[in-house]
Amino acid sequence: MIEARTRVGAETRHNVLRARRMGIDTYQEPVVYMRRDCTVCRSEGFESRSRVRLSTPTRQIVATLNVVAEHLLVSGEAGLSESAWQLLDLTDQSPLAVSHADPVESFGHVRAKLFDRVLAASDIEALVRDVAARRYSDVQLSAFLAACVGDRLAPDEIVALTGAMVAVGETLTWDAPQVFDKHCVGGLPGNRTTPLVVAIVAACGLVMPKTSSRAITSPAGTADTMETLAPVDLSLSHMRRVVEQEGGCLVWGGAVDLSPADDVLIRVERELDLDSEAQLVASVLSKKISAGSTHALIDVPVGPTAKVRDGDAARRLGALLERTGAALGLNVDVIQTDGSQPVGRGIGPALEARDVLAVLQGHESAPADLRARAAALAGAILERGAVCAGGQGVQHALETLDDGRAWRKFQAICEAQGGLRTPPVAAHQAPAVAVRAGRIAAIDNRRLARLAKLAGAPQAPAAGVELLARAGDRVAAGEPVLRVHAETPGELEYALEYLSRHPDLVGIDPADREVRS
Repeated sequence: MIEARTRVGAETRHNVLRARRMGIDTYQEPVVYMRRDCTVCRSEGFESRSRVRLSTPTRQIVATLNVVAEHLLVSGEAGLSESAWQLLDLTDQSPLAVSHADPVESFGHVRAKLFDRVLAASDIEALVRDVAARRYSDVQLSAFLAACVGDRLAPDEIVALTGAMVAVGETLTWDAPQVFDKHCVGGLPGNRTTPLVVAIVAACGLVMPKTSSRAITSPAGTADTMETLAPVDLSLSHMRRVVEQEGGCLVWGGAVDLSPADDVLIRVERELDLDSEAQLVASVLSKKISAGSTHALIDVPVGPTAKVRDGDAARRLGALLERTGAALGLNVDVIQTDGSQPVGRGIGPALEARDVLAVLQGHESAPADLRARAAALAGAILERGAVCAGGQGVQHALETLDDGRAWRKFQAICEAQGGLRTPPVAAHQAPAVAVRAGRIAAIDNRRLARLAKLAGAPQAPAAGVELLARAGDRVAAGEPVLRVHAETPGELEYALEYLSRHPDLVGIDPADREVRS
């Protein structure tokens, strides 16, 4: 009798390869690379894009297979993307067992939803567990996101989805009767009020453990902007210390395992440039509940080129947010705000960070609209938290900015998170000027956001667009209206070429609608 099977974890030696770090950034998608003549690949019948299970004695993940030419790997090696390498916590040439991934049974619920079947809460729970465990391929995740677009999810399904997203991650608790949070549904470039609101609210003695996302369809998320000012990739224990010490924090939610399924979905939403209403509600509220919030203020900007186009749509979204929050024990207040044009001057992480600092430090050049919006939102929270009487919140918030308390609190929060730093400045800049004199009639939020993204934001932190004039301002012929910032000449050229095709991005008077780059 002979025995040819030596176990590595739960696998056998004939399915074991040596792990090699390829240094390829696949942006959170675990990928494994195998030679086309690999004996494991051939004996198991793997093909490119197959889903395979990778196992070590202590960890296990499911990854997408890419088949490569023989010269790229040594025989017996399996190459791993950065995401897969970090999830498995490997050292070079570690033994790695490779086998077929189990079928993802919950994907049947996605198929059913695509055909408009109503899902039970248990169906949604199984689906979200598999998403959080990274058992879904990107193609399957895309199908799930498509199944949630429009009004495909009923209100009860959205409640179930939100609750399931909370259940698969950590949930924080705080030694405070009221814990506040704030979120903007997006669609309005430069609306970076969150750092200001956290600083004001925490300076006034309320608790606000703010976890924020990175950009999904915008040129910057709050986490992207804050990362130019302080570390945001904090552990749960570090986040807790910051909040217990300072009353608030500004961290990336993806680093603290709060609603982890949401972070998996956001990665694919970004590539699809898709942010459906149902996913928006589940994403926002699951993060708030997971962070231990008792109250959440939701800012819904409304405007012709914002994400929410009119008052009726804002009211429907607001009602859905309030209903879902109430069903899960979260008090939700929704405020409609002006979404007709961008907020502040900067569009992009570092440019928005400079606006935030200008408001906190009381500079004369600070954007007045950003200061006013932040005071309105912070004031609503201060009134809800009984810091001041009804109707006095805005004034109280402005006083907290003016006397320096908010700036001191912001500095303290940044220091507790790892140290305040200076936002970077783009090496390449170019203005866009008005072709003729006139009054700025409108600024297209969506195209402006697209311009900033083509310049490199948010991946290039210093990139974006700086607004030099606002709707209603009069400009002279040849006067700069905006300035494009980029970290490389190529990205600057991409952005300027887009601007040349869309000169009505800034509309100048009914008859004079052009800008020239």
